[in-house]
Amino acid sequence: MRSTFSWTLALVAGLAGLAGLLSGPALAQAPAAAPSTTASNTAAATQATDARQLWQLLDYVAVDYGGAVENGQIASEGEYAEMLDFSANALQQAQALPAHADKAKVVSLVTQLRAAVQAKATADEVAQLAHQAAQLLVAAYPMPVAPAKAPDITKGSQLFQQICASCHGATGGGDGPAAQGLDPQPIAFSDAQRANARSLMALYQVTSQGVEGTSMVSFGALPEDDRWALAYFVGGLSYNDELRATGKALWQSDAGLRARFGDLAALSTTTAQSLTPAMPIEQARAVLAYLRAHPEVVSEGKASGVALSRQRLAQSLAALQAGDRNQAMKLALSAYLDGFEPLEPTIAARNKALMTQVESAMVQYRATVASGTLQEAEAAAQQLQAMFGQVEAELNAGASDATATFVGALTILLREGLEALLIVIGMVALLRKAGRQDALRYVHAGWSSALVAGGLTWAAATYLVEISGASREVTEGLGSVVAALVLLSVGLWMHSKSSAGRWQSYLSEKLSASMGQGSMWGLFALAFVSVYREVFETVLFFSALASDGHHGALLGGGLAAVAILAVIAFVLLRTSARMPVGRFFSATSILVAVLAVVLVGKGVSSLQEAGWVSATPLAAPRIELLGMFPTLETLLAQAIVLALVVFGFAYNRAAARKALGPPQ
Repeated sequence: MRSTFSWTLALVAGLAGLAGLLSGPALAQAPAAAPSTTASNTAAATQATDARQLWQLLDYVAVDYGGAVENGQIASEGEYAEMLDFSANALQQAQALPAHADKAKVVSLVTQLRAAVQAKATADEVAQLAHQAAQLLVAAYPMPVAPAKAPDITKGSQLFQQICASCHGATGGGDGPAAQGLDPQPIAFSDAQRANARSLMALYQVTSQGVEGTSMVSFGALPEDDRWALAYFVGGLSYNDELRATGKALWQSDAGLRARFGDLAALSTTTAQSLTPAMPIEQARAVLAYLRAHPEVVSEGKASGVALSRQRLAQSLAALQAGDRNQAMKLALSAYLDGFEPLEPTIAARNKALMTQVESAMVQYRATVASGTLQEAEAAAQQLQAMFGQVEAELNAGASDATATFVGALTILLREGLEALLIVIGMVALLRKAGRQDALRYVHAGWSSALVAGGLTWAAATYLVEISGASREVTEGLGSVVAALVLLSVGLWMHSKSSAGRWQSYLSEKLSASMGQGSMWGLFALAFVSVYREVFETVLFFSALASDGHHGALLGGGLAAVAILAVIAFVLLRTSARMPVGRFFSATSILVAVLAVVLVGKGVSSLQEAGWVSATPLAAPRIELLGMFPTLETLLAQAIVLALVVFGFAYNRAAARKALGPPQ
């Protein structure tokens, strides 16, 4: 299943058999590359530090502003003075950020935030501005946002009692014995309202750097793993066991939720408030209660998800800014293959247009990385980050309804099955015309074995191993390209026979004589690969649809598609049986040539997504049914195959006229 070579060998075997018949990584999840010089290293470190401090200020304002202002009035003079100070410092730090295409936008948002605090705006408005600025800041100035491994919550609890409980209280209520007389008072981590707006990354930053002007000192001397453990424990102090149990049930029953939290980066940066567009606040709190107490269920999950795409994209941009274009390209490919590509079946079933837009945008970003155009790459990355937000919204919206599942199953199986059906039907019709009924069992054994292999693929992908994005794209790409070459040669040969006489004589003498045991197994291999190539992708799409739970609708859509394909097969076989041999060869040769053009376009596109072929975007339509994708390389490959078809057909006609001689 994972072996590209096994498919290639099978296709070559099919080609060899047909010739006898007719002859008469995953990428490593690498971190962003380090700059090559000491000076650039220092600059990068300073930039990351400045961005982290600014992010911390923005998060602090977003979380604590609600305790300073209520209904346009100052609720706490001390906290409001703190908000004015922090927002002013945030604006100064934003203005001092290193040059970047998005710096002006960050400064603009922080300026609006400062004005909102001064105007005593609502807590929701201030939090929204602060979070928008923080999200843009992370995209423009990448920084570590998650631990390298799942934190040890028990260790976090021990650390909290040792170094935090004296001020914050044993249960995080802000009422420890050392809290008396402190101004401002220690944060009450058990306060649900504040906890809803606070991320684990924010707690980690505060633990690492402290908070200037307060009694919260830096614990940066602690090992990084300990600081993350402390942050995760503190982040769970506002929850109880009942919430954690509810969150566990939600996590286990919702595939979309598991896809959202594909890694620790997603968990570390998500707040309960950010989940509320997709679910009620109590459900959001329950999910985070469970995951913050059991982060290992996230780090052990199979899905990488949008969060990984965001992280890889930010790392890629950072590598490009550091001048390492090769590393930037590797990370850009990882953003697609390891992050977004595994989610494609789910997104395609719910919003095919969005999936297509993200694919095209990622091709565009890789093209800007290849050209080394930093400003264009930054603009493309920003556009992608916005699209990732739309993808998250689709995933968070929950499962699709039964009708969508039925239609999705129907269209997917029809789309994937039609190409394989046309190839197999062409082989069956050809053998029937040749009177070789004995060879038909090899073709039927080939396609039926492919269906069995598809079932085994589903079982393996579900219970044994994970099919990586790179393996899938390379397998599909090479399979499509080699199949296109096979079909091109077959189409040209069949057209040459449609332009000469004595068809039945040729079929009975040449075709029958040339078919030995090796050719029979070649037919088996070609039928197997033609069908399994489509079954492979259908299995992945159906697995994604099955996660929505509408199994009856999924089965109904699949059976409806099978029925339609059976009718098409019946009509094609009846039509070909009644068709004169010359017309059969002519019509079939055109159909096979069209399939070759379609398959070579799809094959090159898959190889582009795997990083094997460069991608140069063009302002051209995208028509997947015809294998047309808006890149120079895919259209050029199709143009070459089409030119070979036109030239071959013209040559065949000229040769036929010459063989017939001048008219009498």
